[in-house]
Amino acid sequence: MAKSIIRIQSRLIEVNALIVSCFLVVFMKIQTYFKNSIPPTFDWLNKPLDFSINNGLHITTDPGTDFWQRTHYGFRNDNGHCLLAERSGDFQLTTSVKFQPQNEYDQCGLIVRIDAENWIKVSAEYINPQLTQLGSVVTNLGYSDWATTEISPEIQRISYRISRRGPDFLLQNSYDGKTWAQMRITHLHAAPKSLQAGIYACSPKNGRFQCTFTHLTIDNNQWLQP
Repeated sequence: MAKSIIRIQSRLIEVNALIVSCFLVVFMKIQTYFKNSIPPTFDWLNKPLDFSINNGLHITTDPGTDFWQRTHYGFRNDNGHCLLAERSGDFQLTTSVKFQPQNEYDQCGLIVRIDAENWIKVSAEYINPQLTQLGSVVTNLGYSDWATTEISPEIQRISYRISRRGPDFLLQNSYDGKTWAQMRITHLHAAPKSLQAGIYACSPKNGRFQCTFTHLTIDNNQWLQP
């Protein structure tokens, strides 16, 4: 009887240790960036001429920068500013960005990227003083789409979240960082196990604008299988 009790107690200790271990692994995977430095795990794609980091990442875009491939307009642009880190497996990517757009199509938000012809971006694109388009672009095999909804240009701070589950992605936005709205569920046909994820900003027209990413958080995927 005593030996049975000892075995049960030993097993309970093992189970509790496993639970604690799993909790620590999950907790340690939550990483927040851009408060006061850019970690060495991040690399610029098309580094902007003007940026700084001080309680957030501040970017002034270069003019004539954009991400788009072929569809409707015919052109191919892959020269927008990105700060990216390599990510393997499923994840959840979240940021909050303040922006002061000045020119048509000024934009800033989140991006996940395989290469120039396969990527997803989510942002608000300024159109004019009466209209901003909240939306996303999904580019598969060298062709981009554009899904949008109209919002007020007076909105100049938005949080974005991209959740990855295999080749599928959930795109969301929030105006208070607490209540999240689905923008779309989409798919990358060529999605490998590892891809690049981070923030982006660009000004397709001949002008510049300023934006500040207050943080970038990379967490475990919370988008559950139905």
